[in-house]
Order: sequence, then structure tokens, then C-alpha cells
Amino acid sequence: MEKQLYTEMMESPLGEIVLVSDGTALKEVRLTGQRGNFSGMGKMSSEESCPVLEMTKRWLTLYFSGEIPDFLPPLAPEGSAFRQRVWEILLEIPYGQVTSYGEIAARMAAETGKNQMSAQAVGGAVGHNPIAIIIPCHRVVGKDGSMTGYDGGVEKKIWLLQLEGGHCAQRKI
Repeated sequence: MEKQLYTEMMESPLGEIVLVSDGTALKEVRLTGQRGNFSGMGKMSSEESCPVLEMTKRWLTLYFSGEIPDFLPPLAPEGSAFRQRVWEILLEIPYGQVTSYGEIAARMAAETGKNQMSAQAVGGAVGHNPIAIIIPCHRVVGKDGSMTGYDGGVEKKIWLLQLEGGHCAQRKI
């Protein structure tokens, strides 16, 4: 049986955002212009109410008003174990702070007992984050602080960091 997915469009300062839930957890948050498929695993419906999407809209409304939400909707992004670990690390980057792909790679290498890990592999996982903004991939910058790669567009990444008051000198994971 095909799984029911709930979708909603939400207007934001960055344009339209698409929210996708399976009714239990949030599957995707996509900004206008982002690549990728929406959870093509089920029948889409935007006709029924979904508490997860209501919670997500509340989180995003607080965030876009400059507040730091004190809750997360239940999250269930789909990806490999490697990607899942990268996304967990992204959730640990504090509001208003940034880290680099290399710093995440070094942390993951240390966690797995490896001498090193590819920053490019981390970048690939960051770039495939299906839950934009809430899993804060916008808080990852180049090792020199440059605003590299953001699927929704670098100008949106800069806007999000400015909203948070983030500065590249404030690094933490």
C-alpha cells in the first residue's frame, strides 16, 4: 500500500517553501529553486491537516521572526548512515555560528577512528540535506569562511546567516 504524504506550501522571506511529512515526522523542507525530488515514496496530499506540518510552520515562523525556536518537529530525513551522521552534526551547530566542511570531516574521522575523512564527501551529504533551515546546512562554510555551496542559492545562505547574526569567526560544532 502506498504511504500517504502530506504537503504544504508556506510563504517565507526567502520565497515559497514546500513542507513534506509522512504524518509522523517531517521528511522535507525545500526552498524555491532547490534541486531534488520531493519524497517520491507515496501519494501526496495537501488537503488534510497534519500536526507535524503545523508544528513545522510554527518553528519556521518563529525562526523567520528572529526568535530561536525551543523545539524541533519530529525529523525523519532519508539517507545513508553517513548522511544521517552528517545531518546529526549539523543539528549541533549553534544558532548564529558556523563550521566548515573540513571541521565536520575531522570530527567524523575522529569518531570512526580514521586518520582523515573527505571534506568533499561531507559536502555531498550537506548538499543532500532534505530538511533545509531546520537541519541548518546553511551554517557550513568553506575553511576560509567563504560562502560556498548552498542548494537554495548562496544569497539565501547569506540571508539566513545574517538573520541569525552569524559571523564566520564564530565557529563551533
